[in-house]
Amino acid sequence: MSDNIEDDDGTPSERERVDPVDAGDDEPPAPSNPGSASTDADPSDPNESGDRGLEDLGEDVSVKDSAEIEGDENDLLGGLSIDTTGDIEVPERLVDQVIGQDHARDVIKKAANQRRHVMMIGSPGTGKSMLAKAMSQLLPKEELQDVLVYHNPDDGNEPKVRTVPAGKGEQIVEAHKEEARKRNQMRTFLMWIIIAIVIGYALIIVAQPLLGILAAGVIYLAFRYGSRGSDAMIPNLLIDNSGQQVAPFKDATGAHAGALLGDVRHDPFQSGGMETPSHDRVESGAIHEANKGVLFVDEINTLDIRSQQKLMTAIQEGEFSITGQSERSSGAMVQTEPVPCDFVMIAAGNLDAMENMHPALRSRIKGYGYEVYMDDTIEDDPEMRRKYARFIAQEVEKDGRLPHFTEDAVREVILESRRRAGRKGHLTLKLRELGGLVRVAGDIARAEGKEFTERTDVLAAKDRSQSIEQQLADEMIDRYQDYDMSTVQGDVVGRVNGLAVMGDDSGIVKPIMAEVTQGKGEIIATGRLQEIAEESVQNVSAIIKKFTDKDIDAMDVHIQFLQSYEGVEGDSASISIATAVISAMEDIPIDQTVAMTGSLSVRGDVLPVGGVTHKIEAAAKSGIKTVIIPAANEQDVMIEEEYEDMIEIVPVTHISEVLEVALAGEPEKDSLVDRLKSLTGKALESSEVGTGSGSPSPQ
Repeated sequence: MSDNIEDDDGTPSERERVDPVDAGDDEPPAPSNPGSASTDADPSDPNESGDRGLEDLGEDVSVKDSAEIEGDENDLLGGLSIDTTGDIEVPERLVDQVIGQDHARDVIKKAANQRRHVMMIGSPGTGKSMLAKAMSQLLPKEELQDVLVYHNPDDGNEPKVRTVPAGKGEQIVEAHKEEARKRNQMRTFLMWIIIAIVIGYALIIVAQPLLGILAAGVIYLAFRYGSRGSDAMIPNLLIDNSGQQVAPFKDATGAHAGALLGDVRHDPFQSGGMETPSHDRVESGAIHEANKGVLFVDEINTLDIRSQQKLMTAIQEGEFSITGQSERSSGAMVQTEPVPCDFVMIAAGNLDAMENMHPALRSRIKGYGYEVYMDDTIEDDPEMRRKYARFIAQEVEKDGRLPHFTEDAVREVILESRRRAGRKGHLTLKLRELGGLVRVAGDIARAEGKEFTERTDVLAAKDRSQSIEQQLADEMIDRYQDYDMSTVQGDVVGRVNGLAVMGDDSGIVKPIMAEVTQGKGEIIATGRLQEIAEESVQNVSAIIKKFTDKDIDAMDVHIQFLQSYEGVEGDSASISIATAVISAMEDIPIDQTVAMTGSLSVRGDVLPVGGVTHKIEAAAKSGIKTVIIPAANEQDVMIEEEYEDMIEIVPVTHISEVLEVALAGEPEKDSLVDRLKSLTGKALESSEVGTGSGSPSPQ
């Protein structure tokens, strides 16, 4: 009986070919054409990718028998008439659960049909990983494969690789184990016979029992040592796709080189017959486990350059040998034959991901696939509002522990999605954060033993699920009030209540002070200003020089951002700076019940900024009575109902309008504003300039 599993050329031996479990499978299945779709997809199966299924992506919202879709589409629920989200049917396919991102879904559909690579760039929580998982369900049905690694009798450091149909690999390994077990039984039986003969000879013939025991021990060790060679012939089942119904999906986000590309385990016993055979130490990487499926890598720029280079090779060749990834490991001497890795790659990341991404890797993805930018918001229409209601039902179903949401609770979540969009007539697509709100609200309702999640639970969740930045902003506001740093009453020369945002959703009042002294015409600003903020100060200096009748060359202007420990970014404090400096120069006080935000052009036009809703709410919390905002941002204001009666919002288009509202002292103010009008030709009621120019800046 031969101990060799394979012939010297690496092909299965004649004995293996007649194994019952392996008959007729001595050749691996031919790989499918990656550029063509399979024709055997069952269109009736929701997990298949037949033509009908692909065309039905993003199906309309449907409800159960106890609910209906009425005609009043202007309602917050888009015409849905439900008691709870339990009345809404949740689609089975992931791709139908994706909200918005119509362009991205269309790209995923095409890429799945033609097996193309995709790079998705966009903000976190917009559905990149969900689309990647959905793609594995949409891929054309192909014959999945198991991968076996065999011992190479010619060179133990170059194991041989063989592919077989999915499910066959486990049968082959079991057959080899059974054969090895029978072989070991025969060896053990033969060993005990020989030991018995030797001991009998030593006792009866030569009458030296000690010699017989020593001889028996040597024979026992020799047989045990020899049996290791037969155990080494059992192949290593590297990839097992038995039971896999759809294409594999592997998330390799943040994977180190070994986890991504495969590795060879270190063997502490490297000689003396105690070592583990090299083929048994081979471990698959994510690229091999994703064969015939999807490899998803989020934050692609976090992979080191060498891994990106090797990933590029794997994409190009469709196969990649496994070797030790550490030079200090014995596995560095082992390198297998090429292992199949014919995967579809989906790379994802934020905008900065493209900066540190290997240009050749991006070129390969772009050359063999698509690049798509993920939207942050989507237009608010009845269909989308219905899908947002379905999104809540999806989150409840996925969690499995949350009570369903009532109709009023769903309305409140949709209202919050409008606020988080930051644009009038839009809904946010940062659904991971919105899903967090849903889960917190559900947890609150469950903790109180409620059957359903109600609107009051959603309102409570909005407070409890505040971001770290918002909690910090609230604490800073309290500290300002404790130490009297924020003045919200009276008139003060050269002091303005500016507004800023921390993070994405946290507003805060930032006092700004200005003082004019004798000097050399310099403008000095303190408060850890970043580059854009410094440039905005320079723009404001041009406005001051134009609009004042003072000899500014003989003055120094000092501008201070109070308690800006974290620094100042953006240019949204431009109108605040200009107002403070003009107030200091003209010695006209500023009404401290007024706060403001807005950028400025060098000609004095007020330009739009970002975060106006959160800034207005922060002002209301601080006791401010009036907020000045750019007229272009008027459509972006979506403050909570509780703040609507607490504060007056004044949209402006020019610095002269800002001064008209903010400055106190009627005679002096009127004289200054009239002079600005005569210099600029602007009328306070004019709204032609500044309403649509520029784009919102972050702060």
